[in-house]
Amino acid sequence: MKPSVFYGKRVNAQPRVRVPPEESEDSCLSDSAGSDEEYVPKTGDEESCSESDRGSSDEENVVKPGDGESSSASDMSSSEEEVQDQDAGDAGSDGKYVPEPGDEESNRSSSDEEVDSTSAQAARKTQKRQNKDKVAWKTVKQTQSSAKKVPEWQGALPDSDTIKQPVDYFRQFFDTELLALIVNQSNLYSTQENPNHALKLDQKELEQFIGTVLYMSVIRLPRSRSYWSKACRVEQVADVMPRDRWEEIKRFIHLNDNTAPNNGDRLFKIRPLIDSLLPKFQALPQDQMLSIDEQMVPFKGRSVLKQYIPKKPYKWGYKIFVLCDTKGLVHSFDIYAGKSDPPPGSQDIGASGNVVLKLAQVIEGSVNHLLYFDNWFSSLDLFVALANRGIPALATVRQNRLRCCSFSEDKKLKKKGRGTFEEQQAVVDRVEVRAVKLFDNRGVIVGSTFASAQPVSFIERWDRKQRRKVSVQCPSIITLYNKFMGGVDALDALIAYYRIRIRSKKYYHRFFFHFVDMVVVNSWLLYRRDCDNMNVPRKKQKDLLAFKLSIAQALCMQGKDLSAKKRGRPLSDVEREFKKKQRRGPTKAIPTQDVRADAVGHWPQIDSVRQRCKFPKCTGHTSFKRTKCDVHLCLNKKKNCFRAFHE
Repeated sequence: MKPSVFYGKRVNAQPRVRVPPEESEDSCLSDSAGSDEEYVPKTGDEESCSESDRGSSDEENVVKPGDGESSSASDMSSSEEEVQDQDAGDAGSDGKYVPEPGDEESNRSSSDEEVDSTSAQAARKTQKRQNKDKVAWKTVKQTQSSAKKVPEWQGALPDSDTIKQPVDYFRQFFDTELLALIVNQSNLYSTQENPNHALKLDQKELEQFIGTVLYMSVIRLPRSRSYWSKACRVEQVADVMPRDRWEEIKRFIHLNDNTAPNNGDRLFKIRPLIDSLLPKFQALPQDQMLSIDEQMVPFKGRSVLKQYIPKKPYKWGYKIFVLCDTKGLVHSFDIYAGKSDPPPGSQDIGASGNVVLKLAQVIEGSVNHLLYFDNWFSSLDLFVALANRGIPALATVRQNRLRCCSFSEDKKLKKKGRGTFEEQQAVVDRVEVRAVKLFDNRGVIVGSTFASAQPVSFIERWDRKQRRKVSVQCPSIITLYNKFMGGVDALDALIAYYRIRIRSKKYYHRFFFHFVDMVVVNSWLLYRRDCDNMNVPRKKQKDLLAFKLSIAQALCMQGKDLSAKKRGRPLSDVEREFKKKQRRGPTKAIPTQDVRADAVGHWPQIDSVRQRCKFPKCTGHTSFKRTKCDVHLCLNKKKNCFRAFHE
């Protein structure tokens, strides 16, 4: 059988030219029509055939009589010779491409030129980056004209015309919405743990629980159950609620729904508490001097968030970055849960610098708030970023973070004596930065965008060799840093005085109690600010201990309206007169104005012993006693000290 009969005729068979990829060594190769693997011949045409690789039919190759036999043959032979010559020039005996002598050199030269151009571009980019990173520092001559003037504050703190009760300051942060959230989540968590035994917690009982916790922070006992024991019973705690109920509330206290998606948030269990407190801290009026530092929350349990800082008083615990003023008032915070990303619209300047940019978002620019931080955060890029926001900054700086800045070594400065310093300045992105290195016992570098070494002051330092105090010069930039940097340290000290030390294996319990302490300190500082605005002497202001006990007492006496009726004075008329009555002899303490005016649970009862009436202007004796206030008050036809006492 003829192949043409089996395969059929190939219609319009055109030779397909293979298009090689760019920069390929087989760019001259092409495929013939006969070697097309994608061609599928037709089977229905019996007249067509394919006898050769070039795909010509029998009708084209047969010479008909009278058609010029020789010319047809010569045309065919010439075409075959051309194809053979072309194939011979393009391929070897094995059918592979054999490049000409000049092709390989041209390809190699073109590839070398491309490599050279790529390396040149990379070198130019590196050089451009290095030129951009270069900072030209120059030494500052110490004259009076070289001093930079500290910018004046263009803002002001709001004036206050009233002094609230301590619990009212506390309720600014732990408001009704936050308490309702904690109550709902705690009840939900108890139902999820044991559907047959619900917690049934309400806001009044939650406030009682917080009040007892505040009492425990002041009256410290080694165990929480000791407050209900016979040996060392504390009535301020034991009389509020039973021990088992207190432990049940502590067990199921919760802040977020465990069944909700956490989206990889490591702080998922305390996220509602953060979202509630953070805006309230950020809304507080800010003073001129602000500082950022890290704070440790003591904790030694198991947690991926636990950090170890050997130079801190509490080496193990959770790390919180806090923005405070010089007195310790918290304006913002950021709990460390991994590397911090830059805030939206800001350049990434490193993990430590991003923390400062994030906390500084609440600082109003262009009013000259001065920001202080230490060398863990500082860098040239951070100084420039803050200056562009209108926030002058001052901080200690590490030597390797000052690009192209070289100070003398400590050995050289030590030979010149204590108090020796050097000052250099540079302009980075149109921002002038001053850097001062002072050698006292060791070298320290401080950088700023608003301060300088001048004017130089003298301070007294202890000299071990001479065993006496000596006068040492101190640059102005060092004096400012030492004076206004300790805001977070002051906050830590105030919290540490009466810290809540309730043990728990749940990490969110530790955060919850820490934020309760932080809110109490913030409330006390706001109370002190209002007292200063009202020109109340410091001797008549409540200290932190008395302030915290007042909050605890008000929270434990539930079912009351805590709106203060007589604000603007530290004591009510009854309390002021009672102070005078106490001077005449020993008198039992009376409850605060919030507890007396709550109109809940003040039932009279008859006591077996007659005692003097506790109303300030009464000198009579009575046997009527109040169950809640635990004081004797006259209640008869002539006198009604009970009503006057509770108004």
